[in-house]
Parts: sequence; structure tokens; C-alpha cells
Amino acid sequence: MAERAVELKRLQWRLEELERRVVGGDRACGLRKVADELVKVQVTLSNIAGKRERIKILFKKIEDVIKYLDPQYIDRMAVPDAMKLQFILAEEQAIPSRAALLEQVKNLQPILDGASIQAVPDHAAKLQRLSQIHIQQQEQRHDLTNAVKALLEDYNKTALLLSKQFVQWNEILTQLEMAKEVKPVAD
Repeated sequence: MAERAVELKRLQWRLEELERRVVGGDRACGLRKVADELVKVQVTLSNIAGKRERIKILFKKIEDVIKYLDPQYIDRMAVPDAMKLQFILAEEQAIPSRAALLEQVKNLQPILDGASIQAVPDHAAKLQRLSQIHIQQQEQRHDLTNAVKALLEDYNKTALLLSKQFVQWNEILTQLEMAKEVKPVAD
């Protein structure tokens, strides 16, 4: 009961504050209340509507306009209930798995509301800095890879040239040894 009284006082204070802002702070206008003015406007509109036939028709059409503005109105017109039932029956096997997934999301909601997830925007600057460092390291790795590749190519060329040189020396040596064996030894 005390809560309702407090709530009523708070609503009354808010209404008075609203009236003060709308009507103004000066009391010269009298103690006209916003609610009284709204009642007067409503009565005037009703009198005008009662006298004019076009306005009566317009007021009747306002309900139709409100109905047409309802977002679900298009859905009701476009998709009949029988078709909706067929959609539901066609998805009957998938509904339990989707319900389980929704339950899982509901159970994981506290994690998403956790401090670590809420702090993600604060870490954006750090992430940006780390991304720049990562890009620099990728460029350095690329340069290093190219340098190592060039060194390996040079090594392979050198090893190939040395192998060819050793083969030539081996052939020359073999020829010299064969020539030495063929010559009669002069005693």
C-alpha cells in the first residue's frame, strides 16, 4: 500500500512538472491543467466530428489505417494460417534441435554478459597495435624467407659448380693415372 502511495506521489509530481514545462512557470495563466486542456480539445473535436459527415467517415477510417499500419497485418494477408501450419509441420523435425540450440544460447548468456566480453571495446586499441606488429612481422618473415631462398640458391649453385669441378679433376686425375700406367718405366 505504501508503495502505491509513493508511486502515486511520484506520478503526480511528474505530471505537475510536465504541466509546468508545457504551460509555463508563470501563474498568470491561471491554474489551467494540461489534462483539462486535453479534455477541452477532445470535446471540441467530437463536436466538430458530429457536425460534419466527412469527418465522421474519416474517424471511422482511422481504425482501418491503424490496422493497416500494424506490421503483422501484411503477414496475415500474405500468408494464410493454413500455410503457416504447413510451414510448421514441414519444420517439425528441426524444431527440437533449434529449441535445444536456443536453450544452449540461453544458458551461455551469462558468459556473453560477462566482464571479459564487455571489456572488448577497451581492448580495441591494443588489438590494433598487435595487428600492426603482426603485419610488420609478416613483412619481416617474407623478407627473411626471400633472403634464405636466395642464400639456398647460391649454395646450390656453388655446390653444383664444386661438384662439376671435382668431376673434372677426377677425370683429369684418372687420365693421368692411366697415362702413367701405360708408359714403360725406364730403369
